[in-house]
Amino acid sequence: MTAGAAVCYHRRGGGRAVRRRAAGGCRLGGRVIAIRRVLVYGDPLLRRKAAPVGGDLGALRPLVEDMFETMYAEPGIGLAAPQVGVSERLAVIAAVADDDAGRNVGRPVVLVNPEILSRTSDLVLFDEGCLSVPDITAGVERPRAVRFRYTDLEGATHEREAAGLLARVVQHEVDHLDGILFVDRLSLLKRRLLRKRLQRLGVVARA
Repeated sequence: MTAGAAVCYHRRGGGRAVRRRAAGGCRLGGRVIAIRRVLVYGDPLLRRKAAPVGGDLGALRPLVEDMFETMYAEPGIGLAAPQVGVSERLAVIAAVADDDAGRNVGRPVVLVNPEILSRTSDLVLFDEGCLSVPDITAGVERPRAVRFRYTDLEGATHEREAAGLLARVVQHEVDHLDGILFVDRLSLLKRRLLRKRLQRLGVVARA
């Protein structure tokens, strides 16, 4: 999803550090963290259901660092691995509120193999954007709150509830992992109104 400010982010010793994005990327432990190319609407990989992540989760750290750097540079508040060309069930989310009042802002989170366990029946309309569908926003109805499960990079499994913006971003990113874009959630009329703009993005993706 889109929003936020362009900064360089990385975790250090279980904490976090945020600093200005330097030209050519940020340096972490001698490695330059890369800003990766974000795939845009029309790229077939965005429509592929991502594969579950297995093996050594620690090996994902370089990719995760690049994803955070890419997400903030765009700027955005969520990014799924398929958006940077990696068809695996992995996403990163910035520090956003997980309550309806918008006050309880947590820490950035890495979601490995996330799954939504339950959703509330009440829906909320909210304008969404997407780094893979640039310069287009539209109101999307989604459940107000969700319960979801994910694994972290240390291999620990977590279950938690979220409302507000975090609930929306989790749903948006899990959609990406299933090959669904936010424009697919719009009414037929809204999609028709956006048809020409989406077609232009598809031309860019094929270029």
